[in-house]
Amino acid sequence: MNVTSAIDNELDEPRFNHCTATRNACKLCTPLGACLVFRGIEGTIPFLHGSQGCSTYIRRYLISHFREPIDIAASNFSEESAVFGGASNFKAGVSNVIRQYQPKMVAVATTCLSETIGEDMDRIFHDYLKESWHEGHPHLIKVSTPSYSGTHIDGFHAAVRAAVAALALPGDRTRRVNLFPGMVSAADLRHLKEIADDFGLPYTLLPDYSESMDGETWSEYEKLQSGGTPIEAIHAAGCAQCSLEFGRTLADFPSAGRFLEERFNIPNRRLGLPIGLRETDALFEALEAASGLPTPAKYNKERGRLVDALIDGHKYVFEKRAIVYGEEDLVTGLAAFLAETGILPVLCASGGKSGRLERNLREVLPMLDERTRIHDGIDFAQIAELAESLKPDFIIGNSKGYALARKLGVPLIRVGFPIHDRIGGQRILHLGYRGAQALYDTIVNALLDVKQTSSPIGYSYL
Repeated sequence: MNVTSAIDNELDEPRFNHCTATRNACKLCTPLGACLVFRGIEGTIPFLHGSQGCSTYIRRYLISHFREPIDIAASNFSEESAVFGGASNFKAGVSNVIRQYQPKMVAVATTCLSETIGEDMDRIFHDYLKESWHEGHPHLIKVSTPSYSGTHIDGFHAAVRAAVAALALPGDRTRRVNLFPGMVSAADLRHLKEIADDFGLPYTLLPDYSESMDGETWSEYEKLQSGGTPIEAIHAAGCAQCSLEFGRTLADFPSAGRFLEERFNIPNRRLGLPIGLRETDALFEALEAASGLPTPAKYNKERGRLVDALIDGHKYVFEKRAIVYGEEDLVTGLAAFLAETGILPVLCASGGKSGRLERNLREVLPMLDERTRIHDGIDFAQIAELAESLKPDFIIGNSKGYALARKLGVPLIRVGFPIHDRIGGQRILHLGYRGAQALYDTIVNALLDVKQTSSPIGYSYL
């Protein structure tokens, strides 16, 4: 659980015991990530095989962040189901959902309860389809997401793979590019679609909750919000020329890109989250190769403005100290960008346990040294134990770090998921030169605000 880039006996820092109970986890439950993926597929209703409480908890987190309604069905285990199995609940529940919502697909994720009692989902699916399948029946897919063996990011990637494995079809190669961006914001998804359109590339973006979880005001209530990746686009993923998959942690994960590579021989290029200059450069190089076209001029101008901004703000941020926490790939991307600006990430922390966090950071930060602590499988109580001696100038991550920022008296730069204490968390742009520009301005202005408000003079010019 504890990985550090420095030698423990040379550092006066806590040693975290593997048996220590988690206190305020720096992660969320596995089926939450799966439910978000499924709401990013057109006409799909997420269905949890387990207790009602699981769906209530997940709905609460997603609604609070996205400020949009989301329905998540459940098989609603009772005490009897927990002992004898929930097959009958499942069959009745799926039939009810189809009757009430008329979805194009019902996407089933398991929970801790159904996994713990050892539900045979293959048999349950077989029996249900044998009894209930008819012409025009919605698609039905499943994914295993027990929270005791992963995080919301693991559930997210597992659900993307499950959708591709169930729906992608073989065929003649096309110019299509598969984009698997990972768990990013609705604004990030819209920006990726804009970039692909500007390259003239047909694409399958999976998932795409940019409209279904951040849409317009309705004139009439919609049981299933419009938007999402069309199922036909997922069918076409099996004919693509290549896949671009964001996430360095996926190197050891049975991902959607890997599935398509193994099943349909579609080349899979794995990229880091394109945050900052270097990682965004890699994305545009990949799109140039796929399209055979140069990067459109407007993105070169965005890159130029970002470089200019880094120069303008350098004197305000150089050698400032930051604590970075959240999902492993987000932490890696943020740390890479902070290093580009001259900011020192003194702690890179995640609740994930892929075992790749330090390796990933070293790939993007070749000059990483003992000043940066790296911890995976960590919780916020442990982060707090480390934070005071590290003397950060700011912390950057989701809103669950607010109590720590308040205690330390430093700004919290809100990024990622969840953001419960501000409006617009779903519209924070992280990716591309444009996202890095917005993030950089936010960081510099937060530091300037501290300097200005703490000054007895209150300078008008900084």
